[in-house]
Amino acid sequence: MLAKLEIDVPMCQGHGRCYEIAPDVLDADEDGIAVLKSDEPIDPERARAIAATCPEFAILVKEV
Repeated sequence: MLAKLEIDVPMCQGHGRCYEIAPDVLDADEDGIAVLKSDEPIDPERARAIAATCPEFAILVKEV
């Protein structure tokens, strides 16, 4: 099974922890808000690890 990440944009405060540990998956927009580079599924453990970096809980993991 794989997982997809979703960003709850209004919750994101631009701390940058997620895109610092996963620059191949996430980037920042001009305001520092996290954006997905791709909507391709990734390993669920990695998805949960990325989501766990967010102090605002703005990254959601959906298993597919």
